[in-house]
Amino acid sequence: MCGILGGWWHQAPGNLTQRLQAGVDALRHRGPNDSGIETSEQSGGTLGLAHTRLSILDLSPAGHQPRRSADGRYWMTFNGEIYNYRELRVELAREGHVFESDSDTEVLLCAWQSWGEAALPRLTGMFAFVVFDTVAQTLTCVVDPFAIKPFFWRAENGSFSFASEARALQALADGPPRLNWQTAYDYLAHGVYDSSASTFTQGVHRLPAGHLLRWKLGATTLPTVHVWWQAPVVAPRRIGFADATAQLREMFLDSVRLHLRSDVPLGAALSGGIDSSAIVCAMRHLEPDLPLHTVSFIAEGSPQSEAHWVDQINQHVGAIPHKVVVQPGELVAQLDDLIQAQGEPFGSTSIYAQYRVFKAARENGLTVMLEGQGADEVLAGYQGYPAFRMQSLIETGRLPQAVSFMLAWRQWPGRDTRHLLRHTASLFLKDDTYHALRTRYGHTESEPAWLDARLLDENQVRRSYPRPTAMAPAPGRRVIQELARALGQSGLPALLRQGDRNAMRFSIENRVPFLTLALAEFLLSLPEDYLISRGGETKHILRAALRGLVPDAILDRRDKIGLVTPEHQWLKDFAPQAREWLADSQDIPFLDTRALLDAFDAIIQGKQPFSWQAWRWINFVRWYRVSGMQA
Repeated sequence: MCGILGGWWHQAPGNLTQRLQAGVDALRHRGPNDSGIETSEQSGGTLGLAHTRLSILDLSPAGHQPRRSADGRYWMTFNGEIYNYRELRVELAREGHVFESDSDTEVLLCAWQSWGEAALPRLTGMFAFVVFDTVAQTLTCVVDPFAIKPFFWRAENGSFSFASEARALQALADGPPRLNWQTAYDYLAHGVYDSSASTFTQGVHRLPAGHLLRWKLGATTLPTVHVWWQAPVVAPRRIGFADATAQLREMFLDSVRLHLRSDVPLGAALSGGIDSSAIVCAMRHLEPDLPLHTVSFIAEGSPQSEAHWVDQINQHVGAIPHKVVVQPGELVAQLDDLIQAQGEPFGSTSIYAQYRVFKAARENGLTVMLEGQGADEVLAGYQGYPAFRMQSLIETGRLPQAVSFMLAWRQWPGRDTRHLLRHTASLFLKDDTYHALRTRYGHTESEPAWLDARLLDENQVRRSYPRPTAMAPAPGRRVIQELARALGQSGLPALLRQGDRNAMRFSIENRVPFLTLALAEFLLSLPEDYLISRGGETKHILRAALRGLVPDAILDRRDKIGLVTPEHQWLKDFAPQAREWLADSQDIPFLDTRALLDAFDAIIQGKQPFSWQAWRWINFVRWYRVSGMQA
């Protein structure tokens, strides 16, 4: 796990090396063990590649980057891990490659040298890397199928730059960062973020999941960006449930086995839910003698505490437990550090709980952590995407089955039939009707009093809920279609961003065994009722596959809590400090500070229902200040 940085400049600033070093310094938390900077005159300009390393595989200096291929044609700077590097290395050795190290970086570079872009589907791992081709004079930038590892880029004035984090990219820029008003509005008004290539900073783009960018040095046009992998939406494969269950169990265990490859101490983030429990139990099954450390956030005194489930799993596997209990004042004291680590605004204080989990992991000597992120998006978790399941049944003429499914689904705790019916109906509506009904039922307010609508309109900010882009019709496969969207566009990108930044803040590599190409393609090819059962059970096939590996009490849980904090109580406890932060918003042109404070006071005083929007106000205003952003 590392940080990468670089670019090409037609007229390089005289202090380019110092800027590259400043970018490396901004990424030092991502790689405290080693760093390297290479510059070269190429195509009438200056190429710069930089790297900062967190040593995980082959801790020797042989893993130093940037790295050149044996023939000198390709230069690479790489962030991530290739878990199946040993298997690929054997294959590449047969083709004549001679290896100097035991690093996955060298294997990746040789794979690119031999197979080019065709190497990508063969990689099991998480990655963001850049390859410079000295012959073609091109930079090729790639992110893994789920964008587990981040990649930001900017192209302007005939130059191109990139970095693992926006803060490091800013070290290469002329002038201060400027706010992207559209992204800010979507976040503040609708809670939508990390759902596209746009960022909160003008001119800075993220490379989305499964995408590849190519730019020819000196080109006056924008780089070409294309998809190299996207989640498939195909007809269900013909496979019996028992066979599919057995295959999933084997594939899951194989994924965890690969994710355990490490030359440094590792552990797991354990929430007590099915996903994290599955990983911890699989780790013990595969490594009976492993000193198995778990780190858990405990919402002490809250009905949302999962301490009981955490204790049960720790006892079951004989783990060495580490528990994190947080007081409200700690969030206030560490908020600026959390915001700087995240780089951009985020959704709720649950991100702070995760931040503390990784902090505790570092304090207890761990360098690699496994976590259950992504399971919901490949296995129809959360509440099972029920509206999309209803849509699949209705549009394929199975109305009685749709009614039966709804009646069974609503028997589970925390489920709202009226919301399900409204959501199902909305899936059949055209945009105008859809937006009208969202407003009627209070889901969104495109023109709240604390936003200057006139100024937003003058700056061409779209003030409607950014409804997901229509996808090609997939009758009978609507759950699969929505899971595919969640993997690359809505939901998972934000969760992965938050996990990556929190972990790397403490120089921790976080691994997500549910997110491999093999697992995703297999699960998305199954009949929908294998994922969410006719009785409304979420992750139906996973629960079946894990019998005998995970305690039945965990697999039979009917609730889903996740990493949840007592946000409302925390907010009330530090309301005076939060109010001071909000008052410091007068220089954000489209915010009405007086109206914002009135709205905040109404929530704190109980005159208005509690909403996560209160956190978004605090997060955005504080981020704007600590990031040095300008409007």
